[in-house]
Amino acid sequence: MKHKPLTLLLVDDHEIVRTGLRTLLSTESGLRVLAEAGTGSQAVSQALRFMPDIVLLDVKLPDASGIKTCRDLLSACPTTHVIFLSSYWDEEAVLAAIQAGAHGFAAKEIQTEDLLRAIRSVAEGHAFFDPSIADMTLSLIRRHSNQIAKQADMPTLSPQERSIVCLVAEGKTNKEISVLLGLSDKTVKNYLANVYGKLHITRRSQAAVYYYRHLAPSKSVTRS
Repeated sequence: MKHKPLTLLLVDDHEIVRTGLRTLLSTESGLRVLAEAGTGSQAVSQALRFMPDIVLLDVKLPDASGIKTCRDLLSACPTTHVIFLSSYWDEEAVLAAIQAGAHGFAAKEIQTEDLLRAIRSVAEGHAFFDPSIADMTLSLIRRHSNQIAKQADMPTLSPQERSIVCLVAEGKTNKEISVLLGLSDKTVKNYLANVYGKLHITRRSQAAVYYYRHLAPSKSVTRS
């Protein structure tokens, strides 16, 4: 049975970058580039028109920040997944991207094989963190860990919810979590719904950030 190809929208203000990505991705089996955009407003318009599975999005755009564009994209097309692909990264930008609901983060220097893996991984429901970006993000989280620990309104998760959030942070799918914990898929979904409600989040990548901020041992880091 032939699988439906993953569809992509390329968003970057440099035409040469979009052309390079299109050339690279169009030759890969199972992927289909539907459209390109050079601005944030064009990105939202094209996403609404084509409803792509994945958007590769630059952080810097001429008319709006990539962060705002990510929020607008996911608000307009909630089933779409966003992977930030940029030559510019700092710790605050990564955290802002996560808070905006992004599903993946990679440097433009990423190897072709790794980019393809990121696209397929995110499409399957995983969060993808470029190792160098994960290092920056966790460094920032650790520097603020004492301040975070003092927050009085931190929600309380049950032991089972904590276990599920840990597995989500490791990139496990609901099906994999159900097997590991001996639960049904429906039960895992219900637990995740409760976690999302308690944490006021909507994305698996946001749950992963919560784990690294509040639950992960300082010496243990899991990367995609």
